[in-house]
Amino acid sequence: MARDTDGRSPAWTDPSCPVARTVDLVGDRWSLLIIRDAMDGARSFTDFQQRTGIARNILTERLRRLTAHGVLAQVEAASGRRRLYALTEAGKDLFPVIVTLRQWGERHAFEAGETHSVLVDGDGVPVPVLLPVAANGSSLTSDTTSVRRHA
Repeated sequence: MARDTDGRSPAWTDPSCPVARTVDLVGDRWSLLIIRDAMDGARSFTDFQQRTGIARNILTERLRRLTAHGVLAQVEAASGRRRLYALTEAGKDLFPVIVTLRQWGERHAFEAGETHSVLVDGDGVPVPVLLPVAANGSSLTSDTTSVRRHA
């Protein structure tokens, strides 16, 4: 199990729920914005601080926590003068989460006609809406799925 920066096991909100554990690890505003910016090329403490406007003490704590939980890793800069942050495989696995949050925000967090950024692919085309699908390719919704709890 991942440990908090003080070395203790985290107190999980709901120990058997993957959503609750994920939110406990990366679900606060600043952590998600750091992850978003890492996906968009931020690497240094200064990059994250300038892009988010986050206070230095909060940024320090969030970077430490994300590193401790294996979302980010510290790497040496080419100059060797400072350490940079890079997404780990676990961090990269959050890409669909960030895309889905972005797309939800595009649909529900802006007034009609209000300008906002848009995620585009390598050809400059807006990324299609991400939707979960069943093994047979049919669309999945909260009405067509259920949670199976293990005893």
